[in-house]
Amino acid sequence: MTQPSPTITDPRGADLVPAHATLERLGSGSTWAEGPVWLPDEQALIFSDIPGNRILRWDATTGPELPVHRDQVEFTNGRTLDHQGRVIACSHGRRAIERTELDGTTHVLVDRFGDKRFNSPNDVVVASDGAIWFTDPPYGITVAVEGHEGFREYGDNFVFRFDPETNDLRVVASDVEEPNGLAFSPDEKLLYVADTSAAGTPGNGEHRLIRVYDVLTGIKGGRGPDAVPSGPVVKNGRVFVEVDRGLADGFRVDTTGNVWTSNGDAVTVFAPDGTELLEVVVGEVVANVCFGGPDGSDLFVAASSSAYRLRTNVVGAGLWWL
Repeated sequence: MTQPSPTITDPRGADLVPAHATLERLGSGSTWAEGPVWLPDEQALIFSDIPGNRILRWDATTGPELPVHRDQVEFTNGRTLDHQGRVIACSHGRRAIERTELDGTTHVLVDRFGDKRFNSPNDVVVASDGAIWFTDPPYGITVAVEGHEGFREYGDNFVFRFDPETNDLRVVASDVEEPNGLAFSPDEKLLYVADTSAAGTPGNGEHRLIRVYDVLTGIKGGRGPDAVPSGPVVKNGRVFVEVDRGLADGFRVDTTGNVWTSNGDAVTVFAPDGTELLEVVVGEVVANVCFGGPDGSDLFVAASSSAYRLRTNVVGAGLWWL
């Protein structure tokens, strides 16, 4: 079987991958692969099989049929690592953000906005200050195989910031129809958020795009000597790119600021100015990607039934273990 190769769509894209790079299929067995994250201490990849209600795993010893890492996990979706190496995951079933400790125990960090439950947290990143930023579209309460039937208790779909040290929860973006993937620029001055409302509830929008926001820090609350830090806010939301093959479901950013995103049945790379640089047609629908490997330069792709790896010449942004 011929392995997919990147197509360079802008001269700058030629520097992103080694010559003759191909997409390597690591293994299969998933129903709908999502939420990949690299575990540096174990040199392993884990990712969600959402309809299968389980997490699959790959490492260098794994065969073509990917083994189950955990099952009966309440339909987890996106995940990332915090600065202590703990897995922070989005749970559709629990309608929550949860954390898996280093001893393997998992517990809920936050599951409510005021007295209302979240919809179904979808994707998550951890900022350099340890705060957890996540999206909350409705797919886990509207798609039967991805969670449990329910309704939007707070009546919308927001992007949230949660500080696990203080338990402060706040809305950071409310103008995305159905927020999905998210990532920071390397300096955390920009926040990228996918709007995948074209896949959601009819009438909620038909967007297949990534929005970008300026992240402002040092904002004060109160007046005069009683003013206190209130945490970062996002402003000036605008369209970064509109994808052309499908949905910009999940994505990650490299240390030079390029955005590596799912795009229907492909992975597409956009420069910080929005120019398309490179595309890899995978052959099945891509949900999400992450950077990992020994030096942070391997791009792992979660796509429908399988996990893939693409060797690159870049390094993922925000990889605290490097």
